[in-house]
Amino acid sequence: CGKVVVLDFFTYCCINCLHLLPDLHTLERQYSDKDGLIIVGVHSAKFPNEKVLDNIKSAVLRYNIVHPVVNDADATLWHELEVSCWPTLVILGPRGNMLFSLVGEGHREKLFLFTSITLKFYKERGQIKDNNIGIKLYRDTLPPSPLLFPGKVTVDNSGERLVIADTGHHRILVTQKNGQILHTIGGPSSGRRDGRFSEAAFNSPQGIAIKNNIIYVADTENHLIRKIDLELEMVTTVAGIGIQGVDKEGGAKGEEQPISSPWDVVFGNSISGTQEGDVLWIAMAGTHQVWALMLEGGKLPKGSDLKKGVCLRFAGSGNEENRNNAYPHKAGFAQPSGISLASEEPWNCLFVADSESSTVRTISLKDGAVKHLVGGERDPLNLFAFGDVDGAGINAKLQHPLGVTWDKKRKLLYVADSYNHKIKVVDPKMKNCATLAGTGEASDVIGSSFAQSTFNEPGGLCVEENGRLMYVADTNNHQIKVLDLETKILSMLPILNPEACDVPDNLPVQKDKITNLPKLPKSAPVLQLPSLTVAPGQTIRFLLKLTLPPDSKLNEEAPNSWFITAEDNTWLLQGQCLSGEIKDVSCQIIIPFQLPRSCLSAEAILAVKACLYYCSKGSNACMMKGVSFSQPLQIASTNQGSLTQVELIHAFLTN
Repeated sequence: CGKVVVLDFFTYCCINCLHLLPDLHTLERQYSDKDGLIIVGVHSAKFPNEKVLDNIKSAVLRYNIVHPVVNDADATLWHELEVSCWPTLVILGPRGNMLFSLVGEGHREKLFLFTSITLKFYKERGQIKDNNIGIKLYRDTLPPSPLLFPGKVTVDNSGERLVIADTGHHRILVTQKNGQILHTIGGPSSGRRDGRFSEAAFNSPQGIAIKNNIIYVADTENHLIRKIDLELEMVTTVAGIGIQGVDKEGGAKGEEQPISSPWDVVFGNSISGTQEGDVLWIAMAGTHQVWALMLEGGKLPKGSDLKKGVCLRFAGSGNEENRNNAYPHKAGFAQPSGISLASEEPWNCLFVADSESSTVRTISLKDGAVKHLVGGERDPLNLFAFGDVDGAGINAKLQHPLGVTWDKKRKLLYVADSYNHKIKVVDPKMKNCATLAGTGEASDVIGSSFAQSTFNEPGGLCVEENGRLMYVADTNNHQIKVLDLETKILSMLPILNPEACDVPDNLPVQKDKITNLPKLPKSAPVLQLPSLTVAPGQTIRFLLKLTLPPDSKLNEEAPNSWFITAEDNTWLLQGQCLSGEIKDVSCQIIIPFQLPRSCLSAEAILAVKACLYYCSKGSNACMMKGVSFSQPLQIASTNQGSLTQVELIHAFLTN
């Protein structure tokens, strides 16, 4: 009441809705609630997964939305105001009276004009209130984490280096396969800057491709393709002009060619080229197409000679459709968000995760023909043929898949079936699609098998050249998961970086840090664990599983925590994260610990402790209880493998 209100009807999967957000950000910077303007997002879901409040919260954080959002899960407001399309903006006067509506993206000038005139009109009549609404941001309540909504992950040919798009932190991380950070490029704030690693800036980067010491990045919300040179430690722009393009043909030199929301990239080969990896294929989500950037001069299938640096459309008309066609320009995609290459015969094609049609499609690299592989349905205009069904071809159903990766060794395709919270495997020969990992529940459980483990909207994935390990960007869990395809063991990649926990290297401060840790009650049991043989630099993953007495619940307001001590061996604690919150005892807590590369003695004892406050449901009494696990370590000079897991299990028996 007494405010001009802009209602933004959106659904968080929709690229057109995302294109509108910068306009709304600018509008709310120009007019505050004291000026009389309020923006409210109305989230009317397309997919069932988008009706879940926690998933909407994640999207609000991911896209840095700072205005209130209502979960219109049953589309009540949508029908009430007769909205028919995403995105739609509805402008209301100070009595809740409807004034204007704007359908689709690209109405920035009208939006600003209508808003300014409406505010002026009602101010002159004294109908605008200048009170403060008082908005508290959900993001301000969250603890820091090493990764924030990582969108994509890739691995180099050697299998020794990973590249992670740490999308929410607007940066690219290059790590060793044990998670040790080698390079941090950009972040933590968004921006658009070339230059040295320390000064470069990205805006919600997604797809990445690495070859030798060169990385290409789909810098999604900057509408750019960036190039990272790891030897020179420099970032440059190779395609895009930094504003959203509407050109659906392309053909200009990369840095002069406007592009729109590139979401994934993969290296490929031109037909006439002499060099491996002389083309960069781009899943251009914003214009519903697949583009190519010529890294060297050469030819594309059915195309003429192209100069080095040219960036152009290869497949997709630009209409948002699920249309397959022998002519690539006549085919239609719907927000392609993942792309992978199978260059060997008989495939010789690109695989595309076409998110809004909930399909995986192929593009032939012989003649450009676009064909259906799995998911969706035959009607090219039906973008609602989604579900979670294992099966062959059109009988299989997916829900908004965002990533694909080709396993050369097994000749199989893996799919990040994002809104089903699963990883699926497709045999392209038989067109068969089956669940490989995930239960379908959105959570974070590292189970004893792939089938018992869970994900939360995984956005990207990759497989090592030798076919052993698969890495999954488990986006809403802020983690990279590691799936060993031979042993079928799933684990989490620890991001090992001393700065992430703000632990300085010098020991005196380290001692202060230790004194701040909580003291366990005297009654806390000390559980002796069997001795463990480890090597310098090795990672131990402690899996903490605590059970409360029946009819009691964790007091979430209290400082429930785990922490690590090593009384006579403080050298063990260098650069470690020594403590963390316990918010929920129903799922296991993962505590990564990496031994220093240089160890000062051959034996040591590490203690992992937990301190919990819980209340019995029937009374108002609250207990403080603790447990300590004593882990003797034998430090051997020979390598014991990169990772070992230790289960820490304890049940608190009485109230």
